[in-house]
Amino acid sequence: MNDLKAVVTSDTLEYYMAQIKQFKLLSREEEFELASRYRRHGELEAAQRLICANLRFVVKIAHEYRGYGMKTLDLIQEGNIGLMMAVKKFDPDRGLRLITYAVWWIKAYINNFIIRSWSLVKIGTTQAQKKLFFKLNQVRRAFRQRGDEYPKIEAAKELDVAFGEMEEMEQRIYLRDTSIDIPLTEGSDYTLLETIPDQRDNQEEIFLHQERKENLAAEIHGALSQLNERERAIIEARILSDRPSTLQDLANHYQLSRERIRQLENNALRKLKNILEPQAASLLA
Repeated sequence: MNDLKAVVTSDTLEYYMAQIKQFKLLSREEEFELASRYRRHGELEAAQRLICANLRFVVKIAHEYRGYGMKTLDLIQEGNIGLMMAVKKFDPDRGLRLITYAVWWIKAYINNFIIRSWSLVKIGTTQAQKKLFFKLNQVRRAFRQRGDEYPKIEAAKELDVAFGEMEEMEQRIYLRDTSIDIPLTEGSDYTLLETIPDQRDNQEEIFLHQERKENLAAEIHGALSQLNERERAIIEARILSDRPSTLQDLANHYQLSRERIRQLENNALRKLKNILEPQAASLLA
């Protein structure tokens, strides 16, 4: 496994290819024996031989995704993770060759890597969107290879999607993320970040606002302490609670009429208005 790590961390694709060509391809019988040993007994050496023998197939699959602007070695590494997962899940008793089963895992890991790397904003959040992302690129390449123009309406029909859905995905694909730290002009220190207005409150305003809130809360608390116990309970239940009680709830609790609860509430509010400053009184009006 140490040899495999050295291969994966190599700097060049040429060196990587030279290394994996040293691993011998397995016959069906050899593959079945190794896969059986790993599945039944957990032999890591058997798993390593299965992985190493199929690394060249990962490279072949990774090359199918070269049109997405990703480094080939990055695609290969993701595909290798998919291959390892396939080895872990592979059941040799089903009669398939490992690579036949592993292709799905390899492509799935490469696909997810491209989706994750393409944009800070997810361009494909559902399976249908992810499928459209890859199909759209394939269709565009097909038109270019034929030397034809790229008619969007025909492309949407070929993909069997609504024109608006296809256009939205195109915008996500081709409007790539831009760093806000990149200079606007060559040799300049003036960046995109400096053109974005700061909409936040300044620290002084935030402090003053917080101070006003704390002072008002203290005043309300002091005013409530001057009410009798029942008045204070009614105000807290009717006005200060996150889930205000109804008049009927309080009427049932105190065994009074709803009208009597209303009177007690109004009397308590009048007392508070006389105690509190005009700003606080206006909040309770």
